[in-house]
Amino acid sequence: MEIVYQPYIDPEYECLIERIYPPWVCIDNDTCKDCTLVKVDSANKHGILLEMVQVLTDLDLVISKSYISSDGGWFMDVFHVTDQLGNKITDESIILYIQQALCARRGGIAKEARTCLGKELAPGLKDLALEMTTKDRPGLMSEISAVLVELGCNITAAVAWTHSTRAASIFYVEDGLRGGLIADPRRLEHVQEQLENVIEAHHEEGEKRSVRLTIPEVGRTHTERRLHQLMYGDDDYEQCKGCDGGGNAHKKGCDRTHVSIESCKEKGYWIVNVRSRDRPKLLFDTVCALTDLQYVVFHAVVSSRGTMADQEYFVRHKDGYTLNAESERYKLTQCLIAAIERRISQGLRLDLCAKNRMGLLSDVTRVFRESGLSISRAEVGTYGERAVGSIYVTDASGHDVNPSTVELVTKEIGGSVIAVHKSQNWAPHGSSSRTSHRVPNTRVEDEEDRPRFSFGSLVRSQLERLSSSFGPIRS
Repeated sequence: MEIVYQPYIDPEYECLIERIYPPWVCIDNDTCKDCTLVKVDSANKHGILLEMVQVLTDLDLVISKSYISSDGGWFMDVFHVTDQLGNKITDESIILYIQQALCARRGGIAKEARTCLGKELAPGLKDLALEMTTKDRPGLMSEISAVLVELGCNITAAVAWTHSTRAASIFYVEDGLRGGLIADPRRLEHVQEQLENVIEAHHEEGEKRSVRLTIPEVGRTHTERRLHQLMYGDDDYEQCKGCDGGGNAHKKGCDRTHVSIESCKEKGYWIVNVRSRDRPKLLFDTVCALTDLQYVVFHAVVSSRGTMADQEYFVRHKDGYTLNAESERYKLTQCLIAAIERRISQGLRLDLCAKNRMGLLSDVTRVFRESGLSISRAEVGTYGERAVGSIYVTDASGHDVNPSTVELVTKEIGGSVIAVHKSQNWAPHGSSSRTSHRVPNTRVEDEEDRPRFSFGSLVRSQLERLSSSFGPIRS
């Protein structure tokens, strides 16, 4: 075994440049008529771009353009942002949060900035996290939720993604009887064993699966970034293929994902171009993939027009080398396509809002399972006495849901479903039209022409402002 000796570098020394030249953040509402400019200058370090984008997307802000440069050890970025209704950012609490979050190393985020927003935007620090990956199947989320309730675990938040026949989910739980952290090692071991039984129930020999419990800790990985990592570790990207149509005319008229990688030998960069349908958190997902694959973004231009978005990145590997092998280029292409597609969910989106209680998620997902519906993506959290979230559903085959089934489901669930939406890519099979099917006592919207707006996020943002006592959600 080869032993490699490396010099010891004091962690405090690594922060020296940042302490000498602290980040500078400017919130500019004067330069542009239709958006707010967030300007950031800082000492450069690996992952800083992702940190900046994460702060803005956690606030459900829309990033329409971005200009990035980080040559010479210095990071400079300009984000063009609005809220989800297209308005400038004028709320002083949000402006204060952005400024303090982007300069967090200088002393952290003041309590006033967090509480005035109504929620804790950092990943959860007090609850146990249960991470699971497995083959996707109908009823999976229902089975997991039911087992947790039987084990006396209260689900405080849950996020689940499905992609390429694989599923990844993170459940945050607390003690359902006494509240707070579950600390008994034997009980934790029993919880993990029971969840492993659920995951293994329909598993074929040789298929990947995992169940992992993580205790609360400072610096816990952002929930959605962790979901990307789980699905990447589950090799969900291997079947991904973008559009291979040639020519600029085809690319401009196609709404599929296009990824091209070219060499810039003069500067030693690889130029990564991504064109795809625009949607919320697109920039976060792309930068997340590049960062976790250990690529450094030196320059980038990001813009969106209409329903499409264009991203161009000049990158090198963190170790300094470029993509010398065709296999590396191909893998990077696959991973970027996967990162973009994971959040694109087929089916109907049901926005939920109900009085929070132990077992609520188990009851709701049981109704879906018994009605023959499959969950393709879900994000549910608790805000004090309310449970709020969005769940995307299809039939068991992954096709569109029969409107009569939706009507029956919403009646059985009761007043928990406050709106029903089509997903961006959902259309009835066998028909080229995009006719909406009205469900009684619900509102149906076609999101084809409004990919950025999220009713669920709007509901949550309003709930957050109703009471400063609402609890955290992990998102």
